[in-house]
Amino acid sequence: MIITPTTAKVGDTLPPLTFGPISRTTLALYAGASGDHNPIHIDLDFARNAGMEDVFAHGMLSMAQLGRLVTNWAGQDRLRELSSRFTAFTPVGATVTCTGTVTNRFEQHGRVLLTLKLAAHIDDGTQTLRGEAKVCATPS
Repeated sequence: MIITPTTAKVGDTLPPLTFGPISRTTLALYAGASGDHNPIHIDLDFARNAGMEDVFAHGMLSMAQLGRLVTNWAGQDRLRELSSRFTAFTPVGATVTCTGTVTNRFEQHGRVLLTLKLAAHIDDGTQTLRGEAKVCATPS
């Protein structure tokens, strides 16, 4: 059975979204698209001088994928809130899987809303982001 925002219940899970592996090209393209040219993400020498073994992905790149997870499932018009906290670095070569679970279904201002618990994990199991979203269960 396909779970939709309209039929979702507490405990239901969204179809996971996987992206990667993260390449240096991905980081360079993201830097150009986002305007975030922090050298810690694209310059190996800079990263090593900062005490890192290598460059690592922009946190907002993974957060964008959490947003994509939610909007792929619910649609952009239903998204009401999206927040996240970065919990670990995403290294070059990692594959990221974003997941979501319905944790609450409630009514507010005459609309049924869902609260989603979100997470991003890399292939070794490390959680790199945790977040939350609120979506409208019915079309706007």
